[in-house]
Amino acid sequence: MLADVSFWVLGIVAVLSGFAVFRLNSMARVTFALLASFLAVAGLVVLLGLGYLGVVTALMMVIEMVVMAVFMIMYMMNPAGLMPMSMYHNKAGSMAISVGTFAVLAVGILLTDWPVRRGVPAPAQTYQLGLALMGGQMLTMMTLGVTLFATIVATVVLSTGRGRYDRYGDDLAAPRADDPAGGGVG
Repeated sequence: MLADVSFWVLGIVAVLSGFAVFRLNSMARVTFALLASFLAVAGLVVLLGLGYLGVVTALMMVIEMVVMAVFMIMYMMNPAGLMPMSMYHNKAGSMAISVGTFAVLAVGILLTDWPVRRGVPAPAQTYQLGLALMGGQMLTMMTLGVTLFATIVATVVLSTGRGRYDRYGDDLAAPRADDPAGGGVG
């Protein structure tokens, strides 16, 4: 009973928050609506018994959306991406395509005869999935992930013109920050 209720709640949240992506009018709000939709889908994947894929999907989407929100706050001309704007140009066409695609997929799900499992699941499913996806390149991909993360951090650090040592001195012991812009935020 709990699994059924969770399935329907997560399904409704995924569809409604996905719909909100087209209805909201700021980048920040759209980002978090999309994150809610992705997290609901990740919850559905976990409910289907694919815990590893669900958790990986949730982690990837949270990190992606948070990085996107941080960069919006740092670099967008409007304050934090909260100014009204249109996210698409052909409103009627994009809505018709998305609703039509949803309807076709839903009908396909309801009318398809699902296969019956034969045999038992393989032992160590997570290991088998990683092996199937990456083959012998798992170490390469793990190294690449850490390298990409370090590159993002280094880019943000190097893009700032000054840091905390400029504001409080070399030993960070100055009683007040030396802010050229004033207001304590520079």
